[in-house]
Amino acid sequence: MTSIVPRDSALPDGVRSSARSAYWMLDQLPVGMLDGDFFVRFVSIFQELGTTLLEDADNIDNLVDLSVAPDVMVRWLSSWIGGGTIDPSLPHELQRRIVSSAAHTLTWRGTARGLKLFLELASGGPAEVTDGGGVWRAGEAPADTTWVSMSVQSTGWMPENDFVELVRDEVPAHTRAELFVAGRCVWRSYGEPIG
Repeated sequence: MTSIVPRDSALPDGVRSSARSAYWMLDQLPVGMLDGDFFVRFVSIFQELGTTLLEDADNIDNLVDLSVAPDVMVRWLSSWIGGGTIDPSLPHELQRRIVSSAAHTLTWRGTARGLKLFLELASGGPAEVTDGGGVWRAGEAPADTTWVSMSVQSTGWMPENDFVELVRDEVPAHTRAELFVAGRCVWRSYGEPIG
């Protein structure tokens, strides 16, 4: 007879062992079936396959944890929350920071605060956002409130054209916008193209 690890019966009801027995599938068989060497080896094949599947299932929580998820999963999570495609050549920690910050700023998307957070993430430095929005008493609102002016010191790790494309996607479509990098206007959503 094949040597089988005894079932763990010392645990109280409702408490599950944190580690799975190496013989978890064989442990479930009736004792009489464990006498046949062929049958034990045959079931062991399925146990090995099943163990792989169970280990993957046990690890599912880690797939969406940005601190330990594989790099491929981090990039997929970005697309899942509307962050677009992340360049795999970027440093791994930067990829994780982008996804984490994008998830955090998602609730503020379309607002001056969200735009400022996004610009700081994308540029890696401070950003200034001025807009025409606000709250006024009835009849006191200015005639033009749909504009935003953004300013950063640099485009960070991105080429200027890519940075402009990212910003263009973040600015609400109905808003007139302009972007300044180091004091130079690099994009306007109205009038003649810059550059």
